Amino acid sequence: MSSKKILVLGSGMVARPCVEYLVRDTRNEVTVACRTLTTTQGLIHGLPRAHGISLDVLSPKDLDPQVAAHDVVISLVPYIHHPVVIKSAIKGKTHVVTTSYVSPAVREFDAAAKEAGIIVLNEVGLDPGVDHLYAIKTIDEVHAKGGRVKEFYSYCGGLPAPECADNPLCFKFSWSPRGALLSQYNPAVFLSKGEQVEIPARDLMAFSKPYFVVDGYSFVSYPNRNAVPFREFYNIPEADTVIRGTLRYDGNPAFFQALAKLGWLDTEGKDWLKDGLTWADIQQRAIGANSADESSLISRIEGVCNFPTKAERDRIISGLRWMGILSSQRATVRKNLLDTLCTKLEKLMSFQPGERDLVMLQHKFVVEWSDGKTDTLTSTLELLGDPKGYSAMAFSVGTTCGIATQLLLDGLPAFNTPGILAPYTKEICDPIREIAEREGIKMVEKVL
Repeated sequence: MSSKKILVLGSGMVARPCVEYLVRDTRNEVTVACRTLTTTQGLIHGLPRAHGISLDVLSPKDLDPQVAAHDVVISLVPYIHHPVVIKSAIKGKTHVVTTSYVSPAVREFDAAAKEAGIIVLNEVGLDPGVDHLYAIKTIDEVHAKGGRVKEFYSYCGGLPAPECADNPLCFKFSWSPRGALLSQYNPAVFLSKGEQVEIPARDLMAFSKPYFVVDGYSFVSYPNRNAVPFREFYNIPEADTVIRGTLRYDGNPAFFQALAKLGWLDTEGKDWLKDGLTWADIQQRAIGANSADESSLISRIEGVCNFPTKAERDRIISGLRWMGILSSQRATVRKNLLDTLCTKLEKLMSFQPGERDLVMLQHKFVVEWSDGKTDTLTSTLELLGDPKGYSAMAFSVGTTCGIATQLLLDGLPAFNTPGILAPYTKEICDPIREIAEREGIKMVEKVL
């Protein structure tokens, strides 16, 4: 029985459930690598056939020999570093797995990956990942029955469980605060009734609206990224509406919009950001208030934000006080306003021991049958984290990634095509979905 050597790059929350799944197969030997050896050692503690090393992904002399010594490398580092990993894997003729979208930078490696004979499998997490598994399943079933998917909606949220959504943003960070905040400040493109709609980043939160998923939750949704290519990816050329988006609790987008208007999402360096400034000093400079006293700041904030109601004004001002942005407390200053804000929010809005998160994912298909009848179908995942174990986000992303990696190593034909791959076909999606369901990651399907 030949062993399989797996290199996992990154030691974030997703890595442990991924590694734990992979070491169930006694053929697998897993190496976990990140900059800090003690971090990797803690991550693999108690797991058989797993060991940790210190490695700098951005150093070719460190990365290349390790990648070449393994059968597959799982890149769980930030997506901007995937091209570096893939380039190394092409040299070492090592397969690659990521949970990230196929970016243009990754797509450029398709020809080189094919020439090297390696598979670069992407989008095998939650969103993207689990969402594809059930979108493809339902769409294929509808087409097989002669139906047409006229409208497709997909919304996903990684959130605190309702009882833990106890701050003004109704949100907590299970990953990088910077990444989480910027994810709400991307432009969006989608199809609506046959027309392509483009929403600039500055207007995205204003586009949010209430969205019902299941009883017991008060969600709002807003579009996310570019949904237009998914009409082709999912083989639904008949669809005139295709929207993929994000779920948040009611109140989050309006507060986020206020932070953007007040300058806190600015990523440009500021020469005036110096040690010794208070939070009020920074807010004064960012919005051009007359002074840093609270009354002057609030007066200017009201002008900048143009609150629609007094209740909304009171809620957001109260939230800014809670965050300490109007205070005379000295700030931990970083090079720009966004990173400075993140030093504050990381302390205020992280999950505490005993708290749990929520993953909510829903597809909605409006289907037209050959007899003219119309049905609305839904697929819904409602997954709560385990306060004594994995978060719902870590479990769903890490386990799905582990399953896909194992299937690649097992040599299933659909996973054996060199080049840049994503799970957009039944042949790739069905095996992952069937195993994920046995692990407890299962969307509930209904006809409304």
